Formats: sequence, C-alpha cells, structure tokens
Amino acid sequence: MSLPPGDQVAAALAREGVPTPEVVIEPDAETLARAVAAALVARLSAAQAVHGTASVVVTGGGVGTAVLEHVARLAAEPARETVDWTAVDVWWGDERFVPAADEERNEKGARTALLDRVGVPDGRIHAMPPSDGEFAEPEDAAAWYADQLAAAAPEGAQFPRIDVLLLGMGPEGHVASIFPESPAVSDRRPVVAVRDCPKPPPTRVSLGFAAINSAEEVWLLVSGEGKAPAVAQALSGASPEELPAAGVHGRRATRWLLDVAAASCLPEAPD
Repeated sequence: MSLPPGDQVAAALAREGVPTPEVVIEPDAETLARAVAAALVARLSAAQAVHGTASVVVTGGGVGTAVLEHVARLAAEPARETVDWTAVDVWWGDERFVPAADEERNEKGARTALLDRVGVPDGRIHAMPPSDGEFAEPEDAAAWYADQLAAAAPEGAQFPRIDVLLLGMGPEGHVASIFPESPAVSDRRPVVAVRDCPKPPPTRVSLGFAAINSAEEVWLLVSGEGKAPAVAQALSGASPEELPAAGVHGRRATRWLLDVAAASCLPEAPD
C-alpha cells in the first residue's frame, strides 16, 4: 500500500528537484524484512545489468539484520533472481567505535548475516575502522572513511555510485548515528565522528547527510508502534534538526518501508 507524504514535505522536495517519497506498508516486521530482501536483490541485479557492478550501504538493527539474513536465503535459491556477490561493493551508514571483535559492531552482524555466506570479497567490503585498529580517535576514522568514499568515486565526484542505501530509524527519529539536535545534524562533512551519543555505545562514526543524500535510492526500514509518531512527523515536514529522518532522501527515489505498526500514525494508515 502506498500513501502520499504531507503536502508540506512534498512541496519542499519538489522545489529541490527530489522525487516525492514512496511509502510501502507490510503487515508485520517479518513480512517487511522478506519483502525488502526480495526488492534489494532485484535492485542490485538490475544495477549489475547496467553497470556490471552494484553497491549498497547496509544498516544494523533488528529489521536491517533480518533483511540481510533473508537476502542470504534468497541467494541459496537458484531459481531466484541472482546477484553476483563478487561484484557488489558494501559500505556502512554508521558504526560503533568499539574493538573489532565487539558484538556491537554493525560489521560483525552484517558479515554473519550475509557477507560471509555469499562470498563478498574482502576488497569490496568497506568497513568503518574499529577503535583498536589504526585510528585511536573517531575523528581520524571518519576522515579516513571519507577518503575511501572519494577514492571510489568517479573522476570529479565526491562519492561513489550507491545504488541503495538502507537506513533504520530510532523512535526519536535518528538515522545512522545522526541524532536530533546533535552536532552531526549541521555537520556538512561526508563522514562525521559522533561523541556522547544518547544511545550506547556513546562513540560512533556515521555518514553525514551529504553522503547519505548522494545515494541513488534511500530506503528507510521502520517497524514497531513506538516509532510510528516519528514516521508521521518525518513525512509531514518535520525539521531535520529535530527529526533527522526528515532530512534524508535519495537522488532518484526515497522509500519508507514500514510495517503496519510503524505506519499507525499516518493519516491514511490501515486499522
């Protein structure tokens, strides 16, 4: 089911030349994860048909990890549309600045759920640095990751082509590690260090709005009734400073992929 966003946000996006967000609602979180996984496989396969390669920014969290697990299951079904995983570049939207072996690392979850199961080459896995690696400070790790993005970009561009960028959203409207009214909201750098994060662990590295909004398509994956008010606010013109999810969009498409609970505060949401 698709719903139009509020008139205010639609008008603002039209002025910026940004496609109007699409809202898709699935019955529950599990159905949502399966549907997103199938759509992601199709999108990456289509990108490879055009470019020879594909690229994706992955996210952590319950739904984000479930999507990756379902993608791995689809990869094991030969009758399904296929992706050449040796030609997929994988980036991260944010990462906890903790030791490499820490279970909090989004990289570790993504490797277990998908990357190690489908054989993505190490050279195409662009993980954010851990705290016990080359960089002792998150600011240095963020600067290094920005350099990696630039190095992978076409000549004259700041960012590589990102076919799909996946994001979760917190109940207060944060995306990646950009939290409401935090310094990251107004930081114009492509990758930022985040300290004193209101959600543990407190130190992180995150893509900024500039990098997120450079993606061809941005997909926001949201489930649960506790996030419904923020979903409704983001789709009705909330300020990105107060609700960062309202400030993200893809160059070609922005998709809010919700379960019924997360959509329950939308004006035309199903009962």
